[in-house]
Amino acid sequence: MKVKTILVSQPEPKVENSPYFELEEKQKVKIDFIPFIHVEGVSSKEVRQQKVDLTKYSAIILTSRNAVDHFFRIAEDLRFKVPDTLKYFCLSEAVAYYLQKYVVYRKRKIYVGQRTFADLSPLIKKYKNEKFLLPSSDMLKPDVPKTLNKLGVDWKQATFYKTVVSDLSHLRNVTYDILVFFSPSGIKSLFENFPDFEQKETKIAVFGNTTIKAAKEHGLTVNIKAPTPDTPSMTMALQKYIAEVNKK
Repeated sequence: MKVKTILVSQPEPKVENSPYFELEEKQKVKIDFIPFIHVEGVSSKEVRQQKVDLTKYSAIILTSRNAVDHFFRIAEDLRFKVPDTLKYFCLSEAVAYYLQKYVVYRKRKIYVGQRTFADLSPLIKKYKNEKFLLPSSDMLKPDVPKTLNKLGVDWKQATFYKTVVSDLSHLRNVTYDILVFFSPSGIKSLFENFPDFEQKETKIAVFGNTTIKAAKEHGLTVNIKAPTPDTPSMTMALQKYIAEVNKK
């Protein structure tokens, strides 16, 4: 079956040169972007109930742009003036760069990992006498606490925002040739919105092993996988699949 329509369960890319737009043009397919999950901030009262006192921490670990936004939102709500001496440990350059929205970058102590939490751990270990706060969502990857405990640092995780299933009722009578997922939460959202969902001719594309596992647990057949040695990105995996089936 030829591919004409694709639904990506994420927000539309904000950059003009996104490989998705290139894929759309090259393969003459229509790609829609609809987030299956979204983030909602928790209240400052809920943060306080987690016994978090922002004045007690000398360093903060930021694993995403959401973590940055919600840390500064809570700080403002609690009338906490973020000290210039606070150390920032950022998962990636993208997260570190995003910090500029809130702080004067060159005047702050900012330490940046490459991509994974394991990349960041040597930097955290170097400053193991600091008291670390990890503001995160309610769905923290298990390797994060495992790594921090292994490092033996003084740290605390607090939920500053939650991952919530989006309302997809407007898609009830809409079908796509390919559905693209990037997290187990996206799969969960599909079945919470449509408990009677049947795959039929729809192809399922997934990114990452945990997402593949979640898809299979829900009885879905995974047709397109990324990353692989041949297709390290989702757009490359889609490109390869579509080029094969659409030439027939």
